[in-house]
Order: sequence, then structure tokens, then C-alpha cells
Amino acid sequence: MQALADVILPVFLVIGFGYVARWRNLISDAQVDGVVWFTQTFAIPCLLFTAISRLDLGQEFDWRLLVSFYTGAVISFGLGFAGARVLFKRDWEDCVAIGFVALFSNTVLLGLPISERAYGPEALAANYAIIALHSPVCYAIGITTMELMRNRGGRLRDTGQRVLRAMFHNALVIAIALGFAVNLSGLALPRVMDDALDMMVRAALPAALFSLGGVLYRYRPEGDLRTIAYVVALSLVVHPAITYGLAKAFGLSTEALRSAVVTAAMAPGVNVYVFANMYGRAKRVAASSALIGTGMVMLTGWVWLQILP
Repeated sequence: MQALADVILPVFLVIGFGYVARWRNLISDAQVDGVVWFTQTFAIPCLLFTAISRLDLGQEFDWRLLVSFYTGAVISFGLGFAGARVLFKRDWEDCVAIGFVALFSNTVLLGLPISERAYGPEALAANYAIIALHSPVCYAIGITTMELMRNRGGRLRDTGQRVLRAMFHNALVIAIALGFAVNLSGLALPRVMDDALDMMVRAALPAALFSLGGVLYRYRPEGDLRTIAYVVALSLVVHPAITYGLAKAFGLSTEALRSAVVTAAMAPGVNVYVFANMYGRAKRVAASSALIGTGMVMLTGWVWLQILP
């Protein structure tokens, strides 16, 4: 229980501050949206750019780490998609949006702070290796599958153009790409720019967690409870269980195993609602899954921390 108090509760208290502030009308929806815009468009892209530009790519991009995490993510997407179709009789486009809920873990707003509080800032390198590919891989899977479902019988070239246009209008994907460019080029940023980026980075996680609370208040759970329970179980149990099994089988280091499993065990992120809203599909399932899953991480995250070495 000490891990719950020391690691997880502080993260959820910050989320709770945002939730209560919105509930008590101390902050409006428009103001919450402003903080979300700042974090998603500026602060978190700065965090990702800085982390990836400084990563030791040869050391941290271990194929065993990435295969362990993303195999679990893709299987969860497939189970979410199939379950939505077979168990809940949703149409094909809803199935993609529901599969995306099971695919997209909250790697940044929950995974980073919980990993940092559990294992220290020096243990985050493997987290950043996963995060570096997370938005590109997940959006590529989600957008490609959705466009294929929406344009059955259409030209593949048109579908490909829509996928690329959506991908490269995403601030997180752009920041990750720029981080890789700086890292691979070997260029050193001016000291004054590094200092400015570090200031933005320090603001990223607290502001993002606070705004997450405000966003979650807006999307209170309603309806579709069986579907929501199904995808939350995929996110909080199936994905980390597959990741844990593969990481152990591959002989992954203790540090990398921890990062992979903790990241996989996070609830669906607010981006699942962004994706659902972008296509106007399964929005209630996406929003409610993010809310309920985030609350359940207080228990399931503690369980996974007890299982991990």
C-alpha cells in the first residue's frame, strides 16, 4: 500500500484538483481547453522533442522492449475491434474507434509520472523509447484502419494521402520527428534554447495532469457500460499481461521490463476521445473509458507495481 500512497496518489491528486476545480466552476470548459491546448500543442511536444533529441538511440531502442509493448498494443486493438463487432454488434467504423481505445495507453500523462515516482527520473529512458513511437504507430494503425473502413472500394492512393495528411498535422508526431532529426544529426542546440525548452518541459506534466482532470469531468460515464468495461479490461489487464510475458521471455532488463509494463498498464488517454471525435464515432465509449480507466489505475497500477521486480 505504500506504493499507492507514494507513487500513484500524488498523480491522481493533481488530476483530482483539476476535476474539482471544474466541478465547482472555479475554471470553465473554455479555460480547461486552453490548458489542454497549451500542453498538447506546446509543452508536451517540447518534452518529447527534448527527451528524444537527448536519447542514446543505440542503447535505448531495444527491439525486445518495443516488440513486447507494441505486440500487446496491437493484439489489444484487434481484440477491441473484434469484440465491438462480434460481441456488441457495432458497425465497422465504431469498431475501429473502440479498438483504438484499447490500443492507445496514456503513456505520457500517467505512464511518465507514475514511472518517475516509482523508479526515479533516471529510469525513464525506456519510457521515452516507447513514447517516441507511440503516437506515430498508434495513429498510423487507427487512421489507416478507419480510412480503409470508410473508403471500402475507394482508391488506395487517396486513402494513403488522407492518412499522411492526418499524421503530419499532429503536433506530437512533428515533435518526435524533429527530436529524431536533431539526435541523428548530432547537432547541439544553443544553451539558451535548451534552457527555454527545459522551462517548458517542467510545466508539461503538472499542467497536463490538471487539465486532464477538467476534461474527465466533462465526459462523465453514461451508457455502453459493457463495451466500456470490455475495452478498459483490455487496456489495464490484457495489454500489460502480454507485455509482461513477452518481456520476461525475451530476457529484458529489470529497468526496461518495469517501463514497458507500467506504460502498458495505463488507462486509455484523452487522445482516444480526440480520435473518436475526429471521426464522430463511439465518442461516449472513448470518453467514458478514459474516465473510468483512469480511476481504476489507482488499483490496477498498484497491483502491477507489486508484481514487478
